[in-house]
Amino acid sequence: MQNQWDVQLSFSEDGVQTVCEATLVGPQAPGLHGHGESTRSVDDRPLARIGEELAASRALEDLSHRLRSQADGEIADEGHRPAYLIY
Repeated sequence: MQNQWDVQLSFSEDGVQTVCEATLVGPQAPGLHGHGESTRSVDDRPLARIGEELAASRALEDLSHRLRSQADGEIADEGHRPAYLIY
C-alpha cells in the first residue's frame, strides 16, 4: 500500500501577531489541523519570516500531538489494551 499526506501551512499576519494553521491533506489523510501563533515584540524589527517560522513550528508541534493522540486512541480501540507508544 502506498499513501501520501502533505502538510499545508496557511498564514495570517497583522504586523504584530502571526497565526499559522497546519493541515494534513491527501485522499487518505486523517483531516487533522494544528494551530500556532507568534507575537512580535515592539522592540523587534518587522521581519515576517521569523514570525512565520515560529508560528509554523508551533502549528506543526500541535498537529503532531493531535496525530499522536489519535493514533493512541486507535491503538486502544483496536487492541483492547492500554494505549502507549514508545517514542
